[in-house]
Amino acid sequence: MKNVEKNFQISVACLAVVIVFIGLYTQSLNKMMGTYFIGILGILGVFLPDWESFDQSVSHWVTPLKVDEFTAESCRSIRFRFYPVRMAIFTILYGFGLYKWWMFIST
Repeated sequence: MKNVEKNFQISVACLAVVIVFIGLYTQSLNKMMGTYFIGILGILGVFLPDWESFDQSVSHWVTPLKVDEFTAESCRSIRFRFYPVRMAIFTILYGFGLYKWWMFIST
């Protein structure tokens, strides 16, 4: 990912806007804080992991990587490789988080 810092700043700014809207809509400090913590965890889940490590088959996630496995060309490439198991794991994880957040906000 190019410009990770810029993307992180934009994400945090968007989260701040969402928090303000949640605060105005619900008028609840607890729901604003819950939105903040869930949002920060979600943003960190996107920007913090070592995506070179996760950009391979799921069966290789737990094995250590060697420096020789990455060439200069593969490090420059930002193309996202589609792995169905990885997408299913991320979709279930983030979907569950969004569901729990929505249940918290809507009550």
